Amino acid sequence: MKLTTRGHYSVKALLDLSLQPGFGPTSVRAIAQRQDLPAPYLEKLLIEMRRAGLVQSVRGAQGGYQLARPPAQISLGQILEAVGESIEPLSKHAPDESQAEDWVTFTLWNRLHQKLKEALYSISLEDLYYDARSWQAAQGQETSFVV
Repeated sequence: MKLTTRGHYSVKALLDLSLQPGFGPTSVRAIAQRQDLPAPYLEKLLIEMRRAGLVQSVRGAQGGYQLARPPAQISLGQILEAVGESIEPLSKHAPDESQAEDWVTFTLWNRLHQKLKEALYSISLEDLYYDARSWQAAQGQETSFVV
């Protein structure tokens, strides 16, 4: 599975929000600058994630977007689902009833799909955050966070 631009940008934005002190609000422009993302596109993704209950919008001079719940309670699967990512393995494939091999392949792909889905929903935003921090530290990089 390869993340599309939508999925990649969404994960980057939420990782950025997870770094805010007290998970406070951050402007779209600030996130876009730090993560080198186009602000108008990012705004659309954040609106989709707000509708899914992953982020909240805060009005006012110090407003912006913030996480709606702790990073440990937001899964990669939820982020991808919120922006319309699909992990479907076969597009409406129906096995040939006369061939056992086709049924075996179909069953295998369905099982793999289920395991992938379980994995995506078991990986939290907090897990991704610590994975990225560990990688940066292993590279000898300062842990200023840009995904």
